[in-house]
Amino acid sequence: MKILALGGPGAMGRVAVRVATGLPGVREIVVADRDVEAARRLIRELADSRVRMSARKVDVTDEAELDAALNEADIVFNTVGPYYRFGLGVLRAAIRTRTHYIDICDDWEPTLQMLDLDADARAAGVCAVIGMGASPGISNLLAARTVARLDTVTDLYTAWPVDVPGSGAEETDLRGPDGRPIAAAVHLMQQISGTVAVVSSGELVQQPPLQPVTLTLPGGRKGTAYTVGHPEPVTLQRSYRPEGDSANLMVITPGTVAYMDVLRREIDGGRLTNETAATDLAKPSMRRAMRAAVRAVKFKTPGSLPPFFAAARGIKDGRPTTILAHLTGTAALMKGMAEATGIPAALGLAQLLDGTVSRPGVHPPETAIDSDRFFADLAERAKPIAVVIEEAS
Repeated sequence: MKILALGGPGAMGRVAVRVATGLPGVREIVVADRDVEAARRLIRELADSRVRMSARKVDVTDEAELDAALNEADIVFNTVGPYYRFGLGVLRAAIRTRTHYIDICDDWEPTLQMLDLDADARAAGVCAVIGMGASPGISNLLAARTVARLDTVTDLYTAWPVDVPGSGAEETDLRGPDGRPIAAAVHLMQQISGTVAVVSSGELVQQPPLQPVTLTLPGGRKGTAYTVGHPEPVTLQRSYRPEGDSANLMVITPGTVAYMDVLRREIDGGRLTNETAATDLAKPSMRRAMRAAVRAVKFKTPGSLPPFFAAARGIKDGRPTTILAHLTGTAALMKGMAEATGIPAALGLAQLLDGTVSRPGVHPPETAIDSDRFFADLAERAKPIAVVIEEAS
C-alpha cells in the first residue's frame, strides 16, 4: 500500500515513518510536509529502507494541495499537530477523498468533532483511527484491559508520566532543531488552560485542568496525579459508560505542576499565548520559576503511583474491585516523547495495513485496535516492556 505520511519530518512523524518502513504491506511512503526540504532530509536518513520513498510539499491548510496528495494514497498517516488546529480538516479531507486514516490526536476538542464524522466516514467506506499514540493510544488499550475484568465500571482513569524520575519521559526536549517549541509543547499549553473534558457522575463535563486526583491502587500504590485535557475521557465515556468519574492524568512532580499552574494562570489571563507559554516551558524563566517554587508546597506528590497506567473501579462478581493495568520496563519506549508516540502509532498503522482494523467509521483505539496483538508487537519493538494487571477488592 501507499502511505502518505503527513508531518513525517516532525519529531513523532520521524519515528513513526522509520518504524513504518519495516512493516509488511508498505509499498511506498510519501513523506509530506510544508517544508519539503525537511521531508527530503528524512528520506536521505532512511536511504537503506526497502520501501520506495519520495518527498512532497503539502500544506494541510491548502485544501486543493491536501486533496491532491490524499487522492494518490491508500492510507494517510497524520502526525501534523497541534490537532486542535489541524486535525479536523485533515480527517475531513481523508473522508472526502476516501482515504483510510490514522493519527495521534491528543486534543479533546477536535476528538469530539472527529467522532461526529463517523457517519460520513462509514458512508465513504473510510476507516479512521484517531488518537493512536501513547496518551491517547496505549492508555486507551490499558483501559480496555481493566474494563474487561469488571462486570460494571464506576470510575476509569488513565495516566502518563511527565517528569517522574526513571520513567524516561523527563528526558523529552520540548524544542525543535530551530529552537522553537515543538507542536506537542503548544498542545500541552492548550490542555492545561481554559477547561478540559472529564467525566463526572457518568456525564461528560468541562472543568479547569490541573485538578488533583488521589488514587489508592492495587499493590499498595498510592499518590496524587493531575488532570489534563487529553481525549481519553471523551472516548472512554462513549465506549464503556463509566457511572462515576473518568479523567486523564499527569503523573508529575510538585515543582513541575506548580510551574504549569503559573503558566495556566497567565494563559487564562491573556498574558501568554499557547506559543509563548510553550517557549517558556521549554526554557523556564527565573521569575516564573520563583513563583512556582512558592506554590509547589500546595501540590501533592505522585507517591508510589506507576508512571504509565490505567485504573478502573467497579463491580466484579458482586464485589467492589479495583483493576490496575500498568507498564513495566518502559525505558526504551519513554526515552523521548517521539518514541513514546511514534512507535505505537506505527503499530496501529500495521493493523490498518493488514486488515485487522477495517470497519468503516471513526474509531478510538479501544474500539478498533486488537490490544493483545498491539501489546505483543510493542513488547517486541520496545523490549523489555510488559503489561502487568493487578486486582484488589
